[in-house]
Amino acid sequence: QVQLVESGGGLVQAGGSLRLSCAASGRAFEKYSMGWFRQVPGKEREFVAAISYISPITYYADSVKGRFTISRDNAKATLYLQMNSLNPEDTAVYYCAQSGKANHGGSYLRSSDEYDVWGQGTQVTVSS
Repeated sequence: QVQLVESGGGLVQAGGSLRLSCAASGRAFEKYSMGWFRQVPGKEREFVAAISYISPITYYADSVKGRFTISRDNAKATLYLQMNSLNPEDTAVYYCAQSGKANHGGSYLRSSDEYDVWGQGTQVTVSS
């Protein structure tokens, strides 16, 4: 059974930092591209960042470029999202996701349609 479990969310003041983690199990982590998305109530899920199975090829939403860094540790089967210079607009539930195809990467990773496994989400709240 494939499973993704996020952690690291919480409450932080504007300008602060958080690091999210996503522990994966159930299939060969190193063969799958991974992504982070976020969602606020009443809005569609939004792409944040993705990393190819061929690390360190990465993709970012314009809104987080230069502030967020996605990385992966294949030995630990864990995905990370380092978030710096947080602002209230970053407040959302953050989800990690795993691509539905092994050994597959590319800019299409920006679309939620490319992922078939999702974590339960972790809340990030940034106060002003």
